[in-house]
Amino acid sequence: MKLHISNTAGLNLFTAYGDDYAAVNHEKHEKNLILLPGSVIPAWTTATVNTLSESDMNILLGLDTEIVLLGTGRSLRFPPGALLRPFASAGIGIEIMDLKAACRTYNILAAEGRKVAAALLFD
Repeated sequence: MKLHISNTAGLNLFTAYGDDYAAVNHEKHEKNLILLPGSVIPAWTTATVNTLSESDMNILLGLDTEIVLLGTGRSLRFPPGALLRPFASAGIGIEIMDLKAACRTYNILAAEGRKVAAALLFD
């Protein structure tokens, strides 16, 4: 196994998270957001996983990423399959996970230099 020192200076990373918040570079957020290594998009939608719309997902499709991590709150819940299908045809991976797992996974992928976005939905 190769080990590399990662340089995360200048990246947006999750520095803390809980059931009802996520901190980005020590700034606490309690509403739905999208995090990219170079930017934060606060309040990207007011939807829950049950009320996500095609327009919400189109925002994610337009982020110029190779993978989107959809954090669905305290527990893992899947949006309707019809909302996920366009990601496959666009060649963008989408992973559904609970909020905490999305935060952890995002930090790893961002530190590796991947084109990743975390889209978080809070309960």
